[in-house]
Amino acid sequence: FTFKYDNEPKHTAKLTTQWLKVKKVNVLAWPSESPDLNPTENLWNDLKTAVHKRNLKDLERICKEEWIKIPPEMCANLVTNYKNRLTSVPPSTGFCTKY
Repeated sequence: FTFKYDNEPKHTAKLTTQWLKVKKVNVLAWPSESPDLNPTENLWNDLKTAVHKRNLKDLERICKEEWIKIPPEMCANLVTNYKNRLTSVPPSTGFCTKY
């Protein structure tokens, strides 16, 4: 799998980037401060809720288990609507979009 993050300081911290390298995690870089362009933002709350109730020691395994439970239709819908996200950016003149 490919891990995607948005360049927030906690994601690009030295300790985090070193851990990702050691684990040989394929990382997809993304512009910072662009959550409205990031369809995965819509999935994070569900994933955080499911993972929070579990054991931190098994975090990687739990995240993978919960990620697999996300319905493909949900991901397909996020991709299908991506054009709408992009076209909403210019009219927002630098402010957040509805996404």
